[in-house]
Amino acid sequence: MEAYYIVCIMAYKGKFKPKNPHKYFGDPTKIVYRSLWERKCMVTFDENPNVISWASEELCIPYLSPVDGKVHRYFPDFLVELINKNGDVETLLIEVKPKKQTDLPKKPESGKMTRRYIKEVKTYAINNAKWEAAEEVCKKKGWKFKVITEKEIF
Repeated sequence: MEAYYIVCIMAYKGKFKPKNPHKYFGDPTKIVYRSLWERKCMVTFDENPNVISWASEELCIPYLSPVDGKVHRYFPDFLVELINKNGDVETLLIEVKPKKQTDLPKKPESGKMTRRYIKEVKTYAINNAKWEAAEEVCKKKGWKFKVITEKEIF
């Protein structure tokens, strides 16, 4: 007896078409998501009546990379203006990341510096440099910076 398998390929990247394009700051025909988590956030921002406006990767923040010592450009995932639970308007700069990228990587039990561990440490260091730069921008503008993970999204 032959076994047949159906392979379901899920798109992790794609174009997002908002139902409320007037809420989008930027060109609503060019909204791209790079993960299903980002897409879920986009749907929430688009449909939530407390969200006044939102943008995706429309802001560029320079940061100094601790890995190569050079200045790079960081495009946070979202800039959202909303009415908070107190009824005040606030602006959030949001980055969507897997939880494991927000925690300091654990050294392998063997104690060896594996390629995987070194890559995770570099990613963590770069992310922190980006987020420090984002915090600084938010502090100057009176915004809030937030990194959200799958825990907050789902």
